[in-house]
Amino acid sequence: MSTLFVNARLLDPASGLDAPGTLLVEGGRIAALNPAQPPAHAERIDCAGACLCPGLVDMRVGLREPGEEHKESLATLAACAAAGGVTTLAALPDTDPPLDEPALVEFVARRAAALGSVTVLPYGAATKGCAGRELAEYGLLREAGAAGFTDGRRAIAEARTMRLALAYADAFGAFVIQHPEEPSLAAGGAVTEGFQATLLGLPGIPAAAEALMVARDIRLAALTGGHVHFAHVSTAEALDLIRAAKARGLRVTCDTAPPYFDLNETTIGEWRTYARLSPPLRSEEDRLAVLAALADGTIDAVASDHQPQDTDAKRLPFAQAEPGGVGLETLLAVTLNAVHAGHLRLLDALGLLTHRPAGLLGVPAGRLAEGAAADLCLFDPDRAWQIRADDLAGNSRNTPFDGRPVQGKVLGTWKAGRRVFG
Repeated sequence: MSTLFVNARLLDPASGLDAPGTLLVEGGRIAALNPAQPPAHAERIDCAGACLCPGLVDMRVGLREPGEEHKESLATLAACAAAGGVTTLAALPDTDPPLDEPALVEFVARRAAALGSVTVLPYGAATKGCAGRELAEYGLLREAGAAGFTDGRRAIAEARTMRLALAYADAFGAFVIQHPEEPSLAAGGAVTEGFQATLLGLPGIPAAAEALMVARDIRLAALTGGHVHFAHVSTAEALDLIRAAKARGLRVTCDTAPPYFDLNETTIGEWRTYARLSPPLRSEEDRLAVLAALADGTIDAVASDHQPQDTDAKRLPFAQAEPGGVGLETLLAVTLNAVHAGHLRLLDALGLLTHRPAGLLGVPAGRLAEGAAADLCLFDPDRAWQIRADDLAGNSRNTPFDGRPVQGKVLGTWKAGRRVFG
């Protein structure tokens, strides 16, 4: 089948394309940009001036299948992804059981492929059981399709274990994704240590817990030559360390998530458990530092950090509630807020959501190019709406952005040329 997208604003951050035009899809792939003689039989989709960009690539998504399907199944995860314009995502291995065996990695990839609306790239567990002690079998996991290695929401705490992980992952052409938080400093904490924590009477986590882990692992990357990637970086101090490491030519990359550049610790308000995240929300100074690092290229990608939690896990006293928020459906809209506020150019923001994370994952996604898979996102960058938790698609609706006005709406999503949303 052929589909012709007409009256579109074509956006391809990888090539710098930003121009009105048409796009032809044939056989699930992009056949041509601005074809001179499009086939007469093609289905025509009038974009009415809306933006057509590559499907988003989300490099940090929490799975709940296997083990906690009541929070999120692969089917509901795929529905959330489609509603958010996401066509490729990398899934954390800290499920129940963890993805520390090749058969489990293959199971997740196969189950997701059967849905046909999103490509799921499972990460393999960095250590057996994501317990931080004994390394998993990297060669077998990589052969089964593991996109990289991580213990998900847990930091790899022991320096020797992290050193070995970096060395072994590099031997198999992969990177290690670290949750950068020194566990002994973070133990028992629920919010960032400081005035806000004292005001609310909540146990604090010093912001330095992030920088301490980043500093250690940068040193281990230098020692091993391995590639370390820091997830959801949220503090100015950690970003300064990463910026300096990149200037030295070390194999260090990082991502952040929308809460850390759109919200600050005051969002907690009167103990709003939807705003309990890991890492916790930070000061306004740190939020502005994250925005600056997005603009100057220190941060390599924006990920949703999608972490579904059910009502029972959140309807508890703040310090006892499970951390995490859903983010797939709000990923584009909240990132576009930074564009409308003048912090990022549109193409740069989209690059953080498409070809740049695709490059880190080593997958041919996130581009509008002839021959590429027709994974597409159509959105109106100016359409205003309000995020409401009750309107979200998944089983869990624990968004820290509940009630947040945003500007930018996904109108349609296509996976390999087939419409899966809108």
